[in-house]
Amino acid sequence: MDVLPDSLRTHRVRASSDSALAVRSVSRGRVAWEPVRSLWFTAMALGASIGGALTFSLSALVLFVASTATVLLLGHSLGMHRKLIHDSYDCPKWLEYLLVYCGVQVGLAGPLGLVRAHDLRDYAQRLPHCHDFLAHRQPFLIDAWWQLHCELRLQNPPPIAIEARIADDAFYRFLQRTWMLQHLPWALLFFALGGWGWVCWGVCARVTAGVFGHWLIGHFAHNQGDMHHEVRGAAVQGRNVRFASLLTMGESWHNNHHAFPGSARLGLYAGEWDPGWWTLRALERIGWVSRLRLPEDLPARPELHRLPEPAPAPCAFCQGLRARVLP
Repeated sequence: MDVLPDSLRTHRVRASSDSALAVRSVSRGRVAWEPVRSLWFTAMALGASIGGALTFSLSALVLFVASTATVLLLGHSLGMHRKLIHDSYDCPKWLEYLLVYCGVQVGLAGPLGLVRAHDLRDYAQRLPHCHDFLAHRQPFLIDAWWQLHCELRLQNPPPIAIEARIADDAFYRFLQRTWMLQHLPWALLFFALGGWGWVCWGVCARVTAGVFGHWLIGHFAHNQGDMHHEVRGAAVQGRNVRFASLLTMGESWHNNHHAFPGSARLGLYAGEWDPGWWTLRALERIGWVSRLRLPEDLPARPELHRLPEPAPAPCAFCQGLRARVLP
């Protein structure tokens, strides 16, 4: 019997300690069209593309950029991911609620649904094998259809035990029931201030960018990019998508995150820009966050191995100059 690594013993996903049985629980299933998810994304995309084109203005574009950056930074990166899912820092409950509420505005799911989806994928990717849906293993267009319009229906899905501080929280349960409706007050406010242009750009385009961008970076972060670390025995390795570090608020350092999931800092090495970490440090200075966890604060993982740094690519100009000078 192959035993699961110790890092999975405290995971929210509760499957068999036998890796073969655990693999079967996350690899046997079918991908099916999910109408609510599909229609939600399609409606937002149509509102962004058609409505946005018909109502474009500079103020609407500024609103789109500002609102998208805000919800991605404060909501998805700091609220949903680094706090709610991984609890990588401490903060007052009012701030946690505010950040998670901003995360709902990204348009992916409610807080409980996002925790379940993240943890199932995270657990499955650490096993020796998992379903292609969970691994982003299919070609680009098929993966896009699956992730944006479908859901994975496992034959025997493993139980996911979300801790009481999240699962029993009245505010989080309310957001889970109403996460789509939470965009309506902002749509009404934007309509009152700027008309349909602000609705199309401040709500539809923002949600479209958040949902589509989340899939797009996820696809590349599991298929292309450099690696500092390898998780031995894992079905999927995370990749660092360097060009997207600012656009994703540091979330694209996905190889670093696979290596140290509980770290509040994702850009760990020189030149790895991490706006989420910069914001956490600023909040720490004013006393709003504390106990920022770093890789050295996390339990050791025997399956984690540091890879040698690749040699720098040779300079084409220098090579050409050397060929002219040397006989």
